Parts: sequence; C-alpha cells; structure tokens
Amino acid sequence: MQRRKCNLYLGDNLAILRDRNRIPSEVADLVYLDPPFKSDKKYNLLFTEADGTRAAAQQLVFKDTWSWDQESASLFEEVVEAGGHVGNAMQSFHKLFGGGNTMLAYLTMMAPRLVELKRVMKKGASIYLHCDPAASHYLKVLMDSIFGPECFRNEIIWSYRRWPSPSKHFQRMHDVLLFYVKDRSGPETFNVKFEPNSPSYEKRFKGMTQVLDPETRTRKLTVNKLSRGLPMRDVWDIKIIPGSGKERLGFPTQKPEELLQRIIEVSTNKGDVVLDPFCGCGTSIAVAEDLERAWIGIDITHLAIAVVRHRLGPRAKFEFDGDPPTVSEARALAQVDPFKFQCWAVGKLCGFPLEQKRGADKGVDGRIAFHDEPVGSHTKEIIISVKSGKPNVAHVRDLRGVIEREKAEIGVLITLETPTHAMITEAAEAKQYESIWWRSRHPRLQILTIEEMLNGKGVDYPNPTETFVSPKKRVASADAAEQMRLPKI
Repeated sequence: MQRRKCNLYLGDNLAILRDRNRIPSEVADLVYLDPPFKSDKKYNLLFTEADGTRAAAQQLVFKDTWSWDQESASLFEEVVEAGGHVGNAMQSFHKLFGGGNTMLAYLTMMAPRLVELKRVMKKGASIYLHCDPAASHYLKVLMDSIFGPECFRNEIIWSYRRWPSPSKHFQRMHDVLLFYVKDRSGPETFNVKFEPNSPSYEKRFKGMTQVLDPETRTRKLTVNKLSRGLPMRDVWDIKIIPGSGKERLGFPTQKPEELLQRIIEVSTNKGDVVLDPFCGCGTSIAVAEDLERAWIGIDITHLAIAVVRHRLGPRAKFEFDGDPPTVSEARALAQVDPFKFQCWAVGKLCGFPLEQKRGADKGVDGRIAFHDEPVGSHTKEIIISVKSGKPNVAHVRDLRGVIEREKAEIGVLITLETPTHAMITEAAEAKQYESIWWRSRHPRLQILTIEEMLNGKGVDYPNPTETFVSPKKRVASADAAEQMRLPKI
C-alpha cells in the first residue's frame, strides 16, 4: 500500500496555491477553509503555565481586521482584469461598498484564493467554507460566481452554546459552513450520516417507519428493524471546546475535532486528500491524520506552524516546506524577528512554544510532554530554551536551575552559534535521566545547534512509538502486551 503523502507549508497561501510545482491541479478531494471572519477583532494565543493555569504572556496570532491599501487595490485590479463572473462580482461589490471599504478589502483577499482552490480540487471534490453571519451572504455570492450556483449544496448552520453577553439582539451562537462542489454532478463522495430518531418518535412508532403508498398516496406503517434514523439535517448541534477541554490548545479560533471529523468522514474516504489553506492550530490536519487521509496544510505564521508540529508530534510523517535551508538563513530570521526564530526552533523539535517575553525568572521558551511508564503515569516534561546570540556556560547553568524549578526531566538548549567547551563540559556533568520502564538513559542537559537540527538531529528522550496517535486515541503499544499513554497535545 502506498504511503499517504502529507505536506505542511509555511507562507502566504495565495503564493503557495499558485505554485504548481508545490500544489498541482486537481489533487484535493476535500477543501476545508476557516479563514479570518472579518470580525474586526485581534486574537491572542493564550499561554498556560505548567500547572494548567493561564499565564500572563500572550502572543498576537492575527488581526481579523482589514484595510484597503495598495496591496488590496492591486489584487482587486488583477481579479477584475481577469474578467468572467468573478470579475463582475467584484465590480458589483465595489459599486455596493465603494472604494476603500474594509469588507471589499476582505472579499478581495478571498476571491483569488477561492479561484486557486477550485483549480487544485479534483472533479467531484467538495469544499466547505467556514464563516460567520457578518460576511457569509457576501461570500455565498462570491462562491456562486466562482463555482456556479448549481454547485451549491448546503448552507450548514453549526449551532453551539456559550456564555451569553449583554446585548440588544438575540445571542449570536452559530457559524455558517458553505458547502459547494467543483462540478454540478458532484460530490463524488458523500457518506451520508443519520441522526437518531427522537424519543417521542420511537415511543410512538416502536421500531416501525412511515412509508408513502404510491397507489393511495397515504402513509402507512411498516416494520423497519434496520432503521438508522433520519438523514442528517443542515443544522449541526456540536459543542464548542470548553476552556478546560482536553482539546484546548489556547488558539483563539480553534474548532472542535467533532466538527472536522463529521466533514471529513462525509466527504472523503481513506487515502483521499484533505487541503486546508488556513490551517491555524491544525485541527483539520490532526483529524485527517487520525482518519488515515492524506493532507495539505498551509499557514502564514511561524507560531501556528509550531503549534501544528507540536500537535502532530514526531510520529506523523510529512514534508515541511518552510524551514530555513541553511544556518545563515536561520541567522537572518533570528535577526529580523527573534520570536519567529524561537517559534520555528521549538516547532522543529515538535515542542509547544510558550512566552514571547519571558520574565527574569522564567527561561522557558517551549515544552515537550512525554510518558514513559504504563497508563496512569504522570506527564513528564522537557524544557526548551532558545539562544540566538552568543552562548556561554551561564546559559547551561540557568537551564539546570529552570528544570529543577519546573521539576522537568530534561532540559534542551538550542543555540544558533557553536557551544563552547565549557558549555559542553557543564552539560555533561549533569545527571542522566533514567527511564526505568524503557531501561534507557538520556542526558539530562542537552545542547542542540541549529546546524545539527537542520541535519535531522532531535532531542534524546524516551520515544516509544513512531506511529501517530490522535488526541482521541492517546495510547500506543509499548510492546505487544503493554500499553502506554502518549503526551497530551
């Protein structure tokens, strides 16, 4: 059986989608996109401390605000000059909103990306555009101009409950999913799901079902022991992720796995390709991996990519396009944006990035959780510290103090420059971490250079399996008889 090919890209999804060497035409069986909603809000990634409490540190993930600038104007001209229904739709939006409108800027951002997404979809493929009522009606017109009104299948309402807010309108507790297909004969795959019959229905008909008599045109009851309920409606009641939920990663717009599982199971089969051009914290990717689908994920921020790599862990096999290919380019990244460099380095080790601005007593740039004992053992941690400047022996000593304070098992110091002899000696003098269950020893203090990481070297720690396990199946075989619990991600 051919191994599923999976790809993760760092960069502007428009440039990547337009690059046919990266993403050829007609490769995706399903496209799911959860772009910014035009909510006019700023979204932060909320970090947590080791004990699970919320930390003071926050990192701005993205601004869901749009402004009309030279880039928007150039992209608008490009779309209009291409002509066709899309160009006509954008000119109509321009007449409706006027030049320089923020909604027009948002739709101008979306239009060329949706055009490219149609190109990469296979014949009969499905696309789900996740949006909210602020822009869903305009996006539906835009989707009609690109795919054609005859390719519209559903406006799905994802209904949920959350804490109400004081307002002079009904509580806004739903999102919209616009379901289209590439061609009017689609979708190629639609694995229909059923909703269970209501208790009142079961009580009334007791396993019977109603059918229409073609002669009398009246309904009559007949036995139907295989009744699976009614085909699923276009209103989905799925809970949002609670603040203390196991799935919660702190990403502000994170969607529940149950929602993505339903979409992927309905519109794909095993081995099919799922593409998410705004993959964020990687819910669609993680679910696709769990369901044995191939996948393509794209995001523009180093922070999101680091979260995705952490979420998948070292067990998921995929190609990543976005690593600085050389030490000199990694150094350039560190000079331009030290926090992006830090996120990239932590993500390279499948760690979870932490604080942007650490306090004088912190010293933690990332963490890796692991388990190396039978089910029921407590979570153990690896502390990651990143240094882009000239390293010295004091950094190793500081890290030793941090892992003692955090009660971590291993500490890893990532350095851009070559460590000194004194640093290597100081790290070697630390006691080793002994994994009794795996009967293995691992350096308690480890130093990794960027050059070593680019050559494939990683953290030396107990890693019981090379098989990816999703958050819903966090157990892996220690051997044929024993079971191990994998890290929470």
